[in-house]
Parts: sequence; structure tokens; C-alpha cells
Amino acid sequence: MHVLVDDHGRTATDLRVSLTDRCNLRCSYCMPPEGLDWLPKPELLTDEEVVRLVRIGVTELGITEVRFTGGEPLLRRGLPGLVAAAAALRPRPEISLTTNGIGLDRLAAPLAAAGLDRVNVSLDTLDPATFRRLAHRDRLADVLRGLAAAHAAGLAPVKVNAVLMRGINDHEAVPLLRYCLDHGYRLRFIEQMPLDAQHGWDRAGMITADEILDRLGAAFALVPADGERGSAPAESFTVDGGPERVGVIGSVTRPFCGACDRVRLTADGQIRNCLFATEESDLRGALRAGASDAELAERWRTAVRRKRAGHGIDDPGFLQPVRPMSAIGG
Repeated sequence: MHVLVDDHGRTATDLRVSLTDRCNLRCSYCMPPEGLDWLPKPELLTDEEVVRLVRIGVTELGITEVRFTGGEPLLRRGLPGLVAAAAALRPRPEISLTTNGIGLDRLAAPLAAAGLDRVNVSLDTLDPATFRRLAHRDRLADVLRGLAAAHAAGLAPVKVNAVLMRGINDHEAVPLLRYCLDHGYRLRFIEQMPLDAQHGWDRAGMITADEILDRLGAAFALVPADGERGSAPAESFTVDGGPERVGVIGSVTRPFCGACDRVRLTADGQIRNCLFATEESDLRGALRAGASDAELAERWRTAVRRKRAGHGIDDPGFLQPVRPMSAIGG
């Protein structure tokens, strides 16, 4: 097997597969209230094309984890079948899902039956009014039902992703952690990143990892968790002696690029080596032109080989990618 190794010696084993750029929320750190121009359906990979590329990644290129993302992946009608196809591969990859949770109350059990191992759900607030302000939709109750359904379906650990924004929800760090501890979810705070479609990200408005830990430390005893972090994006801390934990992902102020093992496949069949990449490599065109599995695998290897050493947010010449988060896949 010829694995996906870049020129800096990192091996990509974690594949993030975006299934759609569409979403049923309008979170302010991702897109404007009016939404975006979605990708035309003919440009999207079909279910069969997704399955083929995932198969090549797992059986030919050493991918060991497949995470389905969006936009909102629960909007993809064929999602259970895609999960089942990934679960049937040998060697079997770990299969996860990143979602906003809307519709998960109906789909958690079928997805678990199809082979989904675990789920990450976005939850930035417990206050309905703040949720409406952030997401421009009144759907907090749906998200909470989705979380409960995922837990009941055994998609453990149920991970919760939260982004804190200054003056909006940064006072909710402690309540969010208490809620997750009470319900058996594993919370991870993520620094807000420059991936919004409006290009309105401002470092001054970002709540940093240090600030998050300070807020949590006022109410909980946090101790760095034992063990090697490896390629995990989150720094993990035990809470009040454990075993419960909380994670902090300092993508901006505490970058972990040196251990990155991720590669991304967009919904329209482009390989991206980084959330902040400004270059993409087209697999869809070659696939639809009749390329063999070996040819597609070699294109993929070539694309990953060129992966940059880091995201470069602190570089004077940093440019925010043209594609917003919803079109990249988390």
C-alpha cells in the first residue's frame, strides 16, 4: 500500500468527506443570514462516486478514519447507504459524522445500524434567543433532541463542538460544560477560525484557548490529561479529577499543523490538504473521464505530497480561502 505522505513526512490517515455544501442553519461564523449560492447538483459527486473514492482511500492509500461532513451531511438522502458502504470496506475504517444535529433524532438509530461509530454535534449555546441570533433559525430544541438520540443509539462518545464569540455566547463556557457533563457528552471548545463566507473574521473577536481555559478554571479543576496527544486536534483536560474530560482546539493560537493527519474531499470532488488551503486538486474530472483506480490513487498521492507545513494564519501574507467552511467540510 502506497500511503498518503507529504513532503514534510506527515501521513494522512483521516479523510473528511463533504457530502453537500447546503445547510439548514445560517451560523454567523460560517455564512450570511440569506445563505449562499449552492453548488449545482451535476457538480456534486454521486453516491457511487463518493463510495469509489472512499474505497480507494481506504484500500489503496491507508485511510483509517472516514468522517462525513457538510455543509450539513444529514441533508444527503443517501447518507445511511454511504455509511454502510464505508463500514463494509476491509480494512474497516472508523466512521464518524459531523453535524448540526437537526434531524439526528430520526437518523441516529438508522445510522448506527448502518455502521456509524460516533458523532460530533455543534452546540454553541443553551439559550434559545442566543441560538436564534447565531444561527438565524429557532432550532435549539431539535439539536438537543438529536444529541439525546445519538447517545441512546450508542454513538459514543457523543462529542459536542462549541465556538465561543465575544459578547455573544462567551459567558456560556461553564454552563455548556455542566450540561455536557450531566448528559454524558464530551465537550470540545474550538477557537473561531477565518472560514466565514463574509470574510468578517476578526482576531480581536475570537475567544482564545487561554481565555476558554481561564473561564472553565474558575468553576472546575482542570488537569492536562495523561497520554500522547498525537494528531488529535484537541488538548484534553480531566475535569474535577476525572474521568470526565473537556477538550480545547486552539487552531489559531495553538496550531497543531506539525502532527496533522487529515485530508479533505469536497462535495464536488476536490482534494484539499488543509481547511485554509488556497489550492485544490481535482479528482472528479479524472474520475468522470474514465481514470482507473490506480490513476486516481496516484493523483491523490501527488496532491497530498504538496501539503504545506502549516496554515499560515500568522503570516503577513495569509489569505483566507475563497471557499467558506460549508463548502470545504470540517
